[in-house]
Amino acid sequence: MSDMMNQDEQMFPVDEEQERLGNRLRESREYLGLSQESVAEHLGIPRASISAMENGKRKVSSLELKHLARIYKQPLSYFLGEDEFVHDEQSQDVTFSALYRTARALSDQDRQQVLRFAQFLRQAGQVPTPQQNLNESK
Repeated sequence: MSDMMNQDEQMFPVDEEQERLGNRLRESREYLGLSQESVAEHLGIPRASISAMENGKRKVSSLELKHLARIYKQPLSYFLGEDEFVHDEQSQDVTFSALYRTARALSDQDRQQVLRFAQFLRQAGQVPTPQQNLNESK
């Protein structure tokens, strides 16, 4: 048991890739409303290990990542940064990410409907905000 704790407590320098992986893990867990404790119990590791993974301070083994991907209902490629949307700067936008996750769960027919609606919105132009309407009426 102490060997396991030593391994889990081992701290690694936070590098950019590890930090991105940790952020994706945290976002996925929070999106599903799961606690670190419940994920840790499912994996059979201490809660502190989940925290360290999410903070980029603990490396994630390939088996752990495979299990986490299953728990979080995400493809491994999402966590590995191989998904085209992960590399796109727009994926940092919370709204874009939420739209992407939601659309992935839709049927093909529903995705086509969402796409047509998005195209309609783009062609319609920017809708004035209430503040812009107030300024124009003065």
